[in-house]
Amino acid sequence: VPEETIRAILNAGRRAQSSKNTQPWHFVTVRDKSTLKSLSECGTYAGHLAGAAVAVALISPDPSTKWQVAFDLGQASACLQLAGWELGLGSCIASIYEPEKAKAILGVPLDMFFDVAISFGYPTPDQVRPAVVKKGGRRPFEEVVHWEKW
Repeated sequence: VPEETIRAILNAGRRAQSSKNTQPWHFVTVRDKSTLKSLSECGTYAGHLAGAAVAVALISPDPSTKWQVAFDLGQASACLQLAGWELGLGSCIASIYEPEKAKAILGVPLDMFFDVAISFGYPTPDQVRPAVVKKGGRRPFEEVVHWEKW
């Protein structure tokens, strides 16, 4: 993935909306294959990091101290992933179940929080990017949206 593409994705995350514009995030961008492999071993659902072209670790103050931090990280994550999609990259969220080990791998300060990373990469040549979301992939609009009252 070219650096300019990675920078565009990171800039989208950096510009995400946040509560009171606190912007509680830091992003650690990882391209080194051995580091990606080490991170992939920090959680049951992090294995895909090993095969990623690039990953972004989301670092923040402890979200249990303020609900807004977790919400804001979600906003930044969505912006990162949507930007990647627009640039032709797929992405997947990795749950880090061994945060202390993962923080040591990336040199994250001990007082910071790290339990999510996002892998990015181009689909393999035999994969076709769907033009639209597959039918059945989301609940129907009418089931989710309510007007004026429930």
